[in-house]
Amino acid sequence: MPKKTKSSARSEKFSRGDEVTWKSHGGTAEGTVVRKLTRRTEVAGRTVDASPDEPQYEVRSAKSGETAVHKPSALRRK
Repeated sequence: MPKKTKSSARSEKFSRGDEVTWKSHGGTAEGTVVRKLTRRTEVAGRTVDASPDEPQYEVRSAKSGETAVHKPSALRRK
């Protein structure tokens, strides 16, 4: 089985409802993709500079219910 490279991880695409994990303070967090961001947007009080070429994903934490935004390279399918 070929090993994923950083470039292939960055190009990973996610869809609404996908269950994902990401590294968080002190461990790994789990949640669900809420939406794909492809333009400058304000989410959770932060401005996110997403674009069609460099999308980011809004995710909802399974533990806290809060949302956060992550680059595709930070997310892994559960």
